[in-house]
Amino acid sequence: MLIDTHCHLDAAEFDADRREVARQAREAGVRAIVIPAVARENFEAVRELAHEIDGAYALGIHPMYVQHAQEGDLDRLREAVMRAFDDPRFVAVGEIGLDFFVAEIASGLERERQEHFYQVQLKLAAEFGLPVLLHVRRSQDVLLKYLRRIDVPGGIAHAFNGSRQQADLFVQRGFALGMGGEMTYERSRNIRRLAGEMELSALVLETDAPDIPPAWLPRDDRRNAPAELPRMAQVLAGLRGVSVDAIAAATTANACRVLPRLGALLGAG
Repeated sequence: MLIDTHCHLDAAEFDADRREVARQAREAGVRAIVIPAVARENFEAVRELAHEIDGAYALGIHPMYVQHAQEGDLDRLREAVMRAFDDPRFVAVGEIGLDFFVAEIASGLERERQEHFYQVQLKLAAEFGLPVLLHVRRSQDVLLKYLRRIDVPGGIAHAFNGSRQQADLFVQRGFALGMGGEMTYERSRNIRRLAGEMELSALVLETDAPDIPPAWLPRDDRRNAPAELPRMAQVLAGLRGVSVDAIAAATTANACRVLPRLGALLGAG
């Protein structure tokens, strides 16, 4: 059994064949798909979709959507979390975090706005005892700074590409590191090194579909999909010198550990 811990199945790229994409994932051995929200406008969409495909969902405001968000959206998020709290398919606050990839954001007012939304959402997760799905892009140290101040029950550092020292700090705080399409490229030396050297208990699998396509997808169709996850598991197995079955068992157990409500949903905890 495999779990795609991060997939934007509600994205417009799947509008034409969303149910077929979910069916193909199930046939490929993907038992569960976690669908994170990115803005107030898709809170309800991810909830409905998770119920439709027998998956799970998270609620949050993505850092790259913050510039279009209103302060009141944080209130709407709190209301949505309260309504969803008794829903067994609701597993985390996310996708939240910081993205300092663009220089103007890294040094400007947009960074302050991202940090404000991140801090408020961390406090919300801490209040409700929920793990978080973290967007991590050239922001590892600042993310960790807030995590030292606000004690959330771990979660997943999505698409992690920091140093080994930073990786260890996230793991010490109860996080698993999300490994996906970028790991399949030979040039991604840091990610591949982390995938091979970290304790297996620190890793989960994800696609971030429709984004971060794996190396084998043709140039004329770069849409990623959760059915690609088994082959990603094969890549991780090769990097670690273990069987695919071992990767599937470990990453599934890890996902259920860091997302306890997902474990309960799947009968694993």
